Amino acid sequence: MSTPFEDLQARAAKRWSELTEGESAWIRVGGGTSGQAAGADAVFEAFKSSVESTGVNANVSMVSAMGLMYLEPQVDILMPNGARVYYGNVNADEAKEIVEQHLKEGKPLTDRAYAYSGGDGSGVGNLPELDSMPMVALQKRIATRNFGDTDPHDLLQYVANGGYTALNRALTEMTPEEIVDEVKAAGLRGRGGAAFPAGVKWSFLAPSKAPVKYVLCNCEEGDPGAFNDKGIIENDPHTLVEGLIINGYATRSTHGYVFIRTGHELPIESARKAIAAAYEAGLLGKNILGTDFSFDMEVSLTGDSYVAGEETALMEAIEGKRSTPRFKPPFPAAAGLWQKPTNINNVKTLSYVPEIVRNGSDWFKSIGTETTSGTAIVCLSGHITYPGMYEVPMGMTIREVLEKVGGGVSVGERIKVLQAGGPLNGLLGEDAFDTMIDFDAMSAAGASIGSGGIIVGNETVNVVDLLRSLVAFNQFESCGKCFPCRLGNTHMLEILDRMCQNKAKSADLALLERVGTSMKAGSLCGHGQLGFNPIASALKYFGDEIKSCLAGEIAPGGVFGDGTMILPTRTRP
Repeated sequence: MSTPFEDLQARAAKRWSELTEGESAWIRVGGGTSGQAAGADAVFEAFKSSVESTGVNANVSMVSAMGLMYLEPQVDILMPNGARVYYGNVNADEAKEIVEQHLKEGKPLTDRAYAYSGGDGSGVGNLPELDSMPMVALQKRIATRNFGDTDPHDLLQYVANGGYTALNRALTEMTPEEIVDEVKAAGLRGRGGAAFPAGVKWSFLAPSKAPVKYVLCNCEEGDPGAFNDKGIIENDPHTLVEGLIINGYATRSTHGYVFIRTGHELPIESARKAIAAAYEAGLLGKNILGTDFSFDMEVSLTGDSYVAGEETALMEAIEGKRSTPRFKPPFPAAAGLWQKPTNINNVKTLSYVPEIVRNGSDWFKSIGTETTSGTAIVCLSGHITYPGMYEVPMGMTIREVLEKVGGGVSVGERIKVLQAGGPLNGLLGEDAFDTMIDFDAMSAAGASIGSGGIIVGNETVNVVDLLRSLVAFNQFESCGKCFPCRLGNTHMLEILDRMCQNKAKSADLALLERVGTSMKAGSLCGHGQLGFNPIASALKYFGDEIKSCLAGEIAPGGVFGDGTMILPTRTRP
């Protein structure tokens, strides 16, 4: 007699076979925020209409984005013989021509395609294989393993590609203690910025005998330039749902919350649909997969608050209160959401868990560096040739990511500055570009992997104006609960305003440092404690430029030297 999960796998295999092994071609249009912002919805409708009007035998699906955002909207066509051709920057007007020539006449438009995969390579001209392209070949896709291949709203497609295998193994073959030990042994460190070992964090919650315990997933993600948490949820939500259920089982918790900022509509929709599908398939609720483990999950939203990403402020928001940090202790594992024992993890952290359970800790530990195992999901934007979201093994250097994956500077002569890890982290100069992407190496360089965002600036970027943009963002987003952060950010912004207007005083640099030191020592949460980080790192790499500005020797003209700003510079009235 088959098990509930074997029945689910059989349905999934049938569904995948219908899409990939039948007589119909499969047209996949890349969705997600990046695709839809570039017009993917119109392209999708145009391909559906073209298939109907030409009478060709093809399925048309809106699938997840590949992360190659410079190529949006993307379309790939998988033929019954296994050959797959990828088209980039497609517009709706091209749909009929592609359908007629590629599907009806069997002649891919090689002048419009950018790569191929599968098949014997015949009929594709000089197109490169997808896996030979540096921005693809240098990736190690774990959390993003299904990107570009599956419909994020189809649970069966996820299961057909190994999804929920880890959950089934966890519930039927492993004890909660064994899962915690496996995550510890894998060396998985939190991907929300603090880099605390996830297994150790879980071990704080697991021993509690409380009848109600919570595990939370943090997708507030308000950092400018960061979009990987949202990208995972909108492009492969089930990998997060599966990871959170395993987290709940490992810590003997009863409820899970996926916490998302209001306004992130695609991630919100994807998360809700995935959770509903998991309930329908018996993967959530009572007696999951016929076992005695029960677990519930829901999406919780917050307003437009950056500080809501701090773990205790996040819990306040879920409880319907203002998003401000709590004093600690007590820590969440003892008294968290509604004063019940609670753990909070980032989207990326939880998305690695299914593959760790499925493949083992040794497999995950073999990827990356000695101190930081696994991968980094980096978001490249700004003056970079190939902006996008890329999952690369820890240990690659920043320079390799910029030049080989990102294609180097897009405008100008060179890359001058990077804003890495969000507005509370550092600015890096060329001297740091050979730093490994690794939690400890990045920290030593004066920055952080943080949220994964890397904003690239060329030689025209004015560092002082960029600092002012970052501090203005932090000042606006301070919740105001503690005065070192509230007043400190405001005071630093006033000083940087003076510098940008050539009205700086000789003592302003020392004053900035005193304010930053006070913020670090006296602020309630990381928002104030880390507020001086951008200035400290800028002094390390761009000290001469800052001192020239203090002396009135240069006149800032906007971040890009022409008045254009890279980040919002909002100030409260």
